[in-house]
Amino acid sequence: MLISDLLHDGATPALEAMVRFAAARQRMIAHNIANISTPNFRQSDADPAQFQAQLRRAIETRRRAGGSGGAGAGLRLGTDGPARQGPDGTLTLVPSRSRESRNILFHDRNNRGIEQLMADQAENLAVFRVASDLLRSRHETLRAAIAERV
Repeated sequence: MLISDLLHDGATPALEAMVRFAAARQRMIAHNIANISTPNFRQSDADPAQFQAQLRRAIETRRRAGGSGGAGAGLRLGTDGPARQGPDGTLTLVPSRSRESRNILFHDRNNRGIEQLMADQAENLAVFRVASDLLRSRHETLRAAIAERV
């Protein structure tokens, strides 16, 4: 078994996708916060529930294909969700305005909602921390296994 097989085995690709999604969503939330008082600004977001469904479909597709590791067995997210995956694994988010109705439209045509933005930011940070901690733990386990062999 090659090192690349170990890095693309099990939950690692899903954890990497979660970390990438949370990082991209954090940038989107920060952009919303930075424009909180900009006239005519409409907040956008990428729905975490839709991403989880997209990730679940990708995992099931990979599982049906018999992939759990090996060259080319990476997790492909497809295009039926809020995330688009580049050939190098980078994620870009397709902003959705479906959640903008949660906020009041003010006289300057801005739909600001700082309380909701702060809640989204806290939730997103928790997802990022959990996924990155699990990913770090997996890499530390691999590092320990490799060090014992040398």
